[in-house]
Amino acid sequence: MKKNYLFNLLLSVANILFPIISFPYVSKILGPTGVGKVQFITTFASYFALIAALGIPIYGVREIAKHKSSPEKLSKVFSELIIINFITSLFLSVIYIAIILFLPYFNGDKNLYLWAIMLVILGFSSIDWFYAGMEEFKTVAVRSVLVRMISLVLMFLLIRKDTDYYMYLMILIFITLANNLLNVLMLSKRVIFTYKNLSLQRHLKSLFLIFGTTIATSMYTMLDTVLLGFLSDDKSVGLYSAAVKLSKIAIPIVTSFGIILVPKIAKNLAEKNIDEVQSLLNKSFSFIAFFSIPLGFGLAILAPELIIAFSSKKFIDSTFSMQILSGLPFLIGFGYFFGFQILIPAGKDKELLFSVIGGVIIGLLLNILLVPELKQLGAAIANVASELVVTLLYMYFVMKHYNYKFHIKPIYSAVLCSLLFIPIIYLLRTFHINQYMLIFLSATVCGIVYFFAQKTLFKNTLVTDTIQPFLLSKLPFRNKNNISRDTDL
Repeated sequence: MKKNYLFNLLLSVANILFPIISFPYVSKILGPTGVGKVQFITTFASYFALIAALGIPIYGVREIAKHKSSPEKLSKVFSELIIINFITSLFLSVIYIAIILFLPYFNGDKNLYLWAIMLVILGFSSIDWFYAGMEEFKTVAVRSVLVRMISLVLMFLLIRKDTDYYMYLMILIFITLANNLLNVLMLSKRVIFTYKNLSLQRHLKSLFLIFGTTIATSMYTMLDTVLLGFLSDDKSVGLYSAAVKLSKIAIPIVTSFGIILVPKIAKNLAEKNIDEVQSLLNKSFSFIAFFSIPLGFGLAILAPELIIAFSSKKFIDSTFSMQILSGLPFLIGFGYFFGFQILIPAGKDKELLFSVIGGVIIGLLLNILLVPELKQLGAAIANVASELVVTLLYMYFVMKHYNYKFHIKPIYSAVLCSLLFIPIIYLLRTFHINQYMLIFLSATVCGIVYFFAQKTLFKNTLVTDTIQPFLLSKLPFRNKNNISRDTDL
């Protein structure tokens, strides 16, 4: 379990470092308009790929985890799900092409939209759900890091002027498809594709429920960008994309621990090991609170410096939007906890769908009402409001159906310790250093103060039993025999 967490953490760190390195370079060359154009096209195509996936990336993890001990059943369920996804990908590709060719709105960048169809027609090749269900996070992490490193080199070599948004789109498509292809090539040692005795229809009921949830979720997590593009302009999409990317940049770390727990929670729920489920959930709850709250504080306080450092002064108008969106690490982290770590492994697909529909209603209403006047700021408000509603509804259904106990201490201790960031960062600003040095010093000093306060003031066991032993074990001058063993995550 510890190895799975470390590999998933590697993937999370890669997902953070990639935009930290690439987005500042790309945004400074292409500007808000170029970034906005490509972001809109990829989001539009990804929406069709998401529909074609039919909920398989979520449902598949659960089904693979159930059958991974039986090679025959594993091959059968994988084959059934991949065939379903292949059929839906072809169907959605036809619809996508028809929309691009016959609606005048897309005439200006028709060729770019047609290139992006590869994200739709080859969407079935995205099989990370298989490796997650098998708890083989090493495969996904190593392939993803390799592809991202290659794509970074391509960006620096091929994107040199503001008209190179075409190359930017090609590289984003390459990232998705190359990673999928590598994962598919590694399948032969793990599963055998078969056509025999398949029963596609047995998955459809659960898939349609999760599909409804997925589509509803996408309507407030992806449709905000699409609506902003339709109701506003490319520049507003670019400004909003900068704020969203920075606000969500650390979310993979917040959810990284929970991802590896989903197969274990599903297995223990099936075996009715409620005490073990409670233990796993306690660890995950503390982990999310410990990291999401200080990340949100840091993003809000350092928003001006982060925007300039990673996007350039051209994007400074997105500062307020980013401060609003700084609550996303907390909201999405706990939304993932209640929804994807409890409701989905427990098979509560209807409750999940109902919760997300609530977020959709709020998101659509607020986007339509606010975006025409407030543009990217309106989209940010709608985004946060939607996530808040969904998380609260997830929490309601968990409390209604289960008797799990969650302690509030990890939340209030994280908030109190994070308040210390305010005087620290304002003090550092008085030295009038450049934004890069300010961000580095703020992150370092605030991080040290936060860990020290959690350990000394609140006796946080996550620090004393897990994080501190792990960090000490990496010190080269420490004798491994004298270091306490890390507790199993």
